[in-house]
Amino acid sequence: MLLNGKPLSFKQELKLVGIVVGIVTLVEFINLITQGWLNQFGLVPREVHQLLGIFFSPFLHGSLAHYLSNILPLAIFSLLLLQYGKKAYFMVTLWLIVTSGILVWLFGRTAYHIGASGLIYGYFGFLILAGFMAKQLKLIVISIAVAFVYGGLVWGVFPNPQRFVSWEYHLFGFAAGLVAARYWQYKRT
Repeated sequence: MLLNGKPLSFKQELKLVGIVVGIVTLVEFINLITQGWLNQFGLVPREVHQLLGIFFSPFLHGSLAHYLSNILPLAIFSLLLLQYGKKAYFMVTLWLIVTSGILVWLFGRTAYHIGASGLIYGYFGFLILAGFMAKQLKLIVISIAVAFVYGGLVWGVFPNPQRFVSWEYHLFGFAAGLVAARYWQYKRT
């Protein structure tokens, strides 16, 4: 299945990324002033009443440091994913949120899983493979650059002794990103 997205101007891409960053930042600000009250809406595996956490958890962070570690890669990867078009950006983002969230809910350890890192790892997986699938020089260069600059992220998909790190979201996000790149075989028009 090939999804053709209408190209945006660079200014439009920056505006869209600014809106995404603005939403995540607003949620973080509210969470900070309420001393983490929103985190109760995160994802807790196998708890039916926490299923909506699939959609909320990417916007929630455990601390300001957690937010700051996620916001720049989220912005950069969003901008790079927009090179596949706006429709591709939204389709891949929705796929990643739902798929990685469901997999964490089914198989993750019992804990609150929050943060944009599952989405970031999904974008990472998508961006590494999608350029080669699209067979376009610009997109291949993006794939190579992402692999070179952010390749160390791959270590985050392995079980981590730090109990506050959701390596499960990293693993399932990355896998969902690879699947998205393979399934949709994006090509910018």
